[in-house]
Amino acid sequence: MSEAITQSRIPVLEMRNISKTFASTKALTNVSLTAFAGEVHALMGENGAGKSTLMKVLSGAYVADQGGTVLVEGKPIVAGDPIKAKANGISVIYQELSLAPNLTVAQNMFLGAEPSNWGVVDKAAARARAEPILKQLGINFGPSQLVATLSLGERQMVEIARALTTNAKIIVMDEPTTSLTSRETDRLFEVIAGLKARGIAIIYISHRMEEIYALADRVSVLRDSAYVGTLERAELSAEKLVSMMVGRDLSSFYKKEHGAPHQAARTVMSVRDMADGYRVHGCSFDAKAGEVLGIAGLVGSGRTELARLVFGADRKMSGSVTLEGRELAIAGPRDAMDAGIAYLTEDRKGLGLFLDMTINENINIGIIGRDASRGGILNFAAAKERATRAIKSLSIRTPSASINVGALSGGNQQKALIARLLETKPKVIILDEPTRGVDVGAKSEIYRIIDELAGSGIAVVVISSDLPEIIGIADRVLVMREGRIAGEVLASSDQPISQEAIMAFSTGSASKVA
Repeated sequence: MSEAITQSRIPVLEMRNISKTFASTKALTNVSLTAFAGEVHALMGENGAGKSTLMKVLSGAYVADQGGTVLVEGKPIVAGDPIKAKANGISVIYQELSLAPNLTVAQNMFLGAEPSNWGVVDKAAARARAEPILKQLGINFGPSQLVATLSLGERQMVEIARALTTNAKIIVMDEPTTSLTSRETDRLFEVIAGLKARGIAIIYISHRMEEIYALADRVSVLRDSAYVGTLERAELSAEKLVSMMVGRDLSSFYKKEHGAPHQAARTVMSVRDMADGYRVHGCSFDAKAGEVLGIAGLVGSGRTELARLVFGADRKMSGSVTLEGRELAIAGPRDAMDAGIAYLTEDRKGLGLFLDMTINENINIGIIGRDASRGGILNFAAAKERATRAIKSLSIRTPSASINVGALSGGNQQKALIARLLETKPKVIILDEPTRGVDVGAKSEIYRIIDELAGSGIAVVVISSDLPEIIGIADRVLVMREGRIAGEVLASSDQPISQEAIMAFSTGSASKVA
């Protein structure tokens, strides 16, 4: 922890006994949080644990129930007033950035508080005031640049710069690296270190353990809308954090019940010489009944592109797909689905779900025009029963199947999408980054679903960038590099799948199958 904190334990922020109820739902129950100047205080918990609600109380977007107070530098602030909260030095940078892309960097930084001269916005003054702030952050673009021309990482820096225009004492960052490249993430970490050195308290919300280890001085955990506890940096461990967040041990995460299939197990799908002439080159592999086949590789290795070619989402230049001994003619995703191949996209919001439609509609939309409907007209009673059954079997947390799927947490959205795929009765299911952007509790549930699918005899193909995940759930792993399958990593009775073997193929340092 920083020297400033050790010299003085007077907190810059105190949230005391914060409760919040929406109708009959208890979103927060007597939650307290303390942050000190010059520290990074991580806030963790499953989706739905209450993190966002707590931060909205801090920002003034919500008013806490009677009895809760928020103090900045020992003084209570006016509840439910975002302007007063900002004036007291509280700034929140949400996961969905709130910039105006058609305005310049300087205009965004001072939006709503523009310097003026006789009632006219003084653009030159805004640029002049913006320049030293951008310089402090080490930003290499100017105040006159349009935000629309910036990368996501650069836009994140504009949000931070905007916070500094208000002399922020407390900056909340909600999942700030979700859409950033590794280089942009490194740059953000450098900026956070600089803010910390200036005595600003950072409340950092993230599901990514490696970020917490890299940044946090302390970590507070919420579970089921209540405060669980706080760990100092020296106490941090994955086991402790997971246990606090989900109430169970990390060792249960990757437990496989289905058992690895025998090498002679029935081959369900064979892919041969699949290529698009650009990103994928001559890839061949088999997927067996009852196995979890992992596909690993570095970003850009061609994993997703190969899956999309198999599913017919992209046009192939060459290659064939054989399912249960019959070669398929796949001209598009509908052909693949009709044959028994399901594909879960890595972009569930952009390409998978219909966010403004209900859970019921999302689960049932894939079977319209199939046996479950007549003449393209859905049997609504059967659809409701189907959605209710899926919600129960996949543990989708929702009060009703009739709410919009966009209102669900990331993990529950993912499970709703998986439920839709399962209604097509697939023989092969390809899951592309199935746990991206979901909390540890939802990850555990998705692993359980994967294990049950394999146990039922379905061939499950999982693409993941998370090596511990792929090692934990896969029976064998194909490793891609530069659009080709570089090797296969198998587990033996005395040697589990190793991260080193996967990385050797990923980087080209392995010359033979492990």
